Amino acid sequence: MLLLPDYRVRQRDYLLEISRALTQELDLDKLLGRILSLSIDMLSGQAGIIVLRSPLEGWQIRVTQGLPAAFIKIIQPLLANVPYNTESPETAELPEINRLLTEVILEASMGQLTGVGLPLVARKQVSGSIFIFRGYPNAFSNNDRALLSSFADQAAIAVQNALLYTQTNQQKQRLNAILDSAADGMLILTPGHIIERCNPAFAHLVGKNMDEIQGQNSDDILKWAATPQGMTLDEAEAGGWPLTTRSHLYIEGDLLKNNDPHPLPVGVTYAPLISVDGKLMNIIASIRDITHFRQADELKSTFISIISHELKTPVALIKGYVSTLRREDANWDPTIVQDSLAIIEEEADRLTGMIENLLDASRLQAGGLNIKRTDMYLPDLCKRLADRFQTQTEQHHISTDFPDDFPVLLADETRISQVISNLISNALKYAPKGEIIIRGQVRPNHITISVSDEGPGISASDIPHVFDRFYRAPDMARQTKGAGLGLYLSRAIIEAHGGRMWVDTEPVKGTRICFTLPRN
Repeated sequence: MLLLPDYRVRQRDYLLEISRALTQELDLDKLLGRILSLSIDMLSGQAGIIVLRSPLEGWQIRVTQGLPAAFIKIIQPLLANVPYNTESPETAELPEINRLLTEVILEASMGQLTGVGLPLVARKQVSGSIFIFRGYPNAFSNNDRALLSSFADQAAIAVQNALLYTQTNQQKQRLNAILDSAADGMLILTPGHIIERCNPAFAHLVGKNMDEIQGQNSDDILKWAATPQGMTLDEAEAGGWPLTTRSHLYIEGDLLKNNDPHPLPVGVTYAPLISVDGKLMNIIASIRDITHFRQADELKSTFISIISHELKTPVALIKGYVSTLRREDANWDPTIVQDSLAIIEEEADRLTGMIENLLDASRLQAGGLNIKRTDMYLPDLCKRLADRFQTQTEQHHISTDFPDDFPVLLADETRISQVISNLISNALKYAPKGEIIIRGQVRPNHITISVSDEGPGISASDIPHVFDRFYRAPDMARQTKGAGLGLYLSRAIIEAHGGRMWVDTEPVKGTRICFTLPRN
């Protein structure tokens, strides 16, 4: 029986060790460290390095053993400059890598160390190279070369498997991160509608923990308050979806939430995930909160309803008075004619004001209001407005209250006049009688203006909405005219000046609307 030398036995042991690593170790860094350690032992080396080839970063040092940090700093820039050859890296790049490492180690060790390179090539792909530094010449027999080649092949397969595992794991982490960061709710369903995965956004939508959702049938989680609009998943599959047609499904409805009496309006999109051989692998469901879209539709309906009503009334009055005055069979008294013309003028002004408000609202939505600043003195402006509105009422007393040291401001007088006029007009409409006071206060950096009345006040439930477009308090909407744009535009004007507007909740009786304007 022929006995092999000890080093031959060790070499075969190393191959067996690599074979075990191939099937047991998928952590790339641990695997590379083990392969380098075995390579140094097998080739009786003093140090070693493994460099890997990346399409994005080129050649990079991945693991070293027995090399000083200064040597590694010299090597890495040299490796990064090796031209990337997509057609023949084994014949174009590997020899250059070996040459660079050999020259550097010979120079650094003053000829005491030489290098042995083992290319990592598997499945016709170059993944890297193992380079071992040792203190004697590279003299190998044919059997030695066969063992080294087998060792390198086994190591290359192990490295490539670990690389593929790492890439797959990174892609999975990336997909999980995308799924978890999505603002819409996401579900990954099996063909049998079992929820394999959901994201935090969906768990938040339905008010459940992710553990309570995953593993459940989607029908047990997506419960509707009423029959949704559109074809359900079961109905679509009964018709052959997604194999007959791979278009997305979309349904809308009110989703029941956990322990919440108010259903949530959502839109659900189902998309099939089909394998290469045409089989349904998963169904991806995207669930979007469409509350804002519903509110926009309701706002549109409210707008049409309010505007049609508000426009119809003055138009009807104008038409009625004009038709009456044009009657040829009547001889109207001049006083009646003048009163009728005054009403026509008043209603025409009201129409003009409403149209201006609508245009301002459109301008605001398109990108803001145009502000033209000039020097203005608010006490005089407020006094003129108070006197003008006083001529329209006998049930109210409109007064102003400003300190003597009130400063001159830089603001758009026309727009500020529009704001104060709207506040006084609202006070006249909503307070049947009493005192209406326009007050001004001076602060170091700003001034504060308030308009107060002695009416019924604003209910607590309405205060958060009074500055919304087209909003009118339900109990007041039937009693007073208006399109619900006055306070919305007023706040926009004040904010365009750098101030703010709010409802003061302190008064025991009546309503007080306040706003600030910067002094500088």
